[in-house]
Amino acid sequence: MTKTPTSTNWVSNTRKSAWSATEAIKDLILTEGLRRGDPMPTETALCERLGISRSSVREAMRTLASLDIVEVRHGHGTYVGEFSLSPLVNGLIFRARSDAHEDLRTLREVLAVRIALDLAMADRLANEYAGTEDYQLAALVEAMTHKAANGELFTVEDRTFHHLLLEKVNNRLISELVGAFWAIHTDLQPHLGVAPGTDIVETARAHGDMLAAVQAGDASAYREAVQAHYAPLQRAVDRALAEMR
Repeated sequence: MTKTPTSTNWVSNTRKSAWSATEAIKDLILTEGLRRGDPMPTETALCERLGISRSSVREAMRTLASLDIVEVRHGHGTYVGEFSLSPLVNGLIFRARSDAHEDLRTLREVLAVRIALDLAMADRLANEYAGTEDYQLAALVEAMTHKAANGELFTVEDRTFHHLLLEKVNNRLISELVGAFWAIHTDLQPHLGVAPGTDIVETARAHGDMLAAVQAGDASAYREAVQAHYAPLQRAVDRALAEMR
């Protein structure tokens, strides 16, 4: 006598099917050599080529879209995505908000990763910038210093400075990681009640010291400037922790 599948088994089988479809579509992207922005095969074509159901394809596409492996453009079709770090950013932001009432652990870890990434680039940056003058970065430092002196935040200038500083290193992954953890940190601070306070002037000046150090080819001075750059942020987190206790 044939047993009727339970709802639990049905859900389990559905998940397995969706997982298999997801992996199959990822393999197809790699095998076909598809690149960012390339059109994906239609839903019907995927069903026929991979031998999977339409519902499995749709579920797989939702999963792949959430990972930025594919991009669904309504009215136009589905394309290969940007493979960005957006899923990582969103996941860590949610995790940090979930532990905000405890010990700000995720925020402290994000700050530690930011510092580690900047310090790791010290020698490369010193080699690339030694003996040069970057007027665009200098202008950003001036703008940040001016805003800080007036008690204003300089979020746009700060993000642009870190992005441009790393351009000469020519390491896309490092640039994306720095940008991702910058975005996480910047998004979290106001939500968690962590503000740098009046010492943003110190942060602004530290950007100038970082630039001066790499242009002088001095990796050690750059590392000191990086620590000075993050010191106000670390103090802000410490203040927030003290208020929670």
